[in-house]
Amino acid sequence: MSILEAIIIAIVEGLTEFIPVSSTGHMIIASSLMGINKDEFTKLFEVCIQLGAILAVVVLYWKKFFNFGKPQFYVKLFLGVLPALILGYLLGDQIDSLLEKPEVVGATLLLGGILLLYVDKWFNAPTITSDEQMDYFKAIRIGLFQCLALVPGVSRSAATIIGGMQQKLTRHAAAEFSFFLAVPTMAAATGYKLLKHRDLLLSSGENIKLLVIGNIVAFIVAMLAIKFFIGALQKFGFKMWGYYRIVVGIIILAAFFMGYKMEA
Repeated sequence: MSILEAIIIAIVEGLTEFIPVSSTGHMIIASSLMGINKDEFTKLFEVCIQLGAILAVVVLYWKKFFNFGKPQFYVKLFLGVLPALILGYLLGDQIDSLLEKPEVVGATLLLGGILLLYVDKWFNAPTITSDEQMDYFKAIRIGLFQCLALVPGVSRSAATIIGGMQQKLTRHAAAEFSFFLAVPTMAAATGYKLLKHRDLLLSSGENIKLLVIGNIVAFIVAMLAIKFFIGALQKFGFKMWGYYRIVVGIIILAAFFMGYKMEA
């Protein structure tokens, strides 16, 4: 992986981490189109640069994350992230194998896009306008929705926002809690990956450099993307993202069935 390729993938991550189109899926597609070898470092890179993107949430919402006078917020985050941590640990090898299959991404993008066309109609009577009004059981239920995103192509953002709306949160409140939940989720995933593959990093200064560059780029791009997404979600709802997912999913599946090998 070259520096330019790392920057391109990081831009894709920053743009897609917080919109309901699957950042992991788009990074898999981008790396496949550029012919990047699907080795262990590529998989590590595609997970770890998500940390840079979610750090943008901590910066933008720093008052929320460092308000230690309200410990309920941290309890809700812990309960919300717990289901994904458990399943991610138990199914880690199976998840890694799916990262090599763009056709899985195509199918989930298509199906998820169809679902997004109807979300606004299904959950149109919200009663909760902020995470402070949520109880702990709602946080756990949203966390269960997040587990769907363990499959590449199933957007973590979409899963948790839909989970929040199903629990009667407004679109805005559900989106913000999805952002908050990304922080411990991706911090844990990144920490686990780095610990598991520490020898891979320590053996190459070039790999460390690529990860640092990727995280910086993803952080900057995500700062802009978060502000855009909140406004677009409030104005347009989910339909625009649903149509986008359907188009991209069809293209990927068509390429797969025509024999185009997206894996390098």
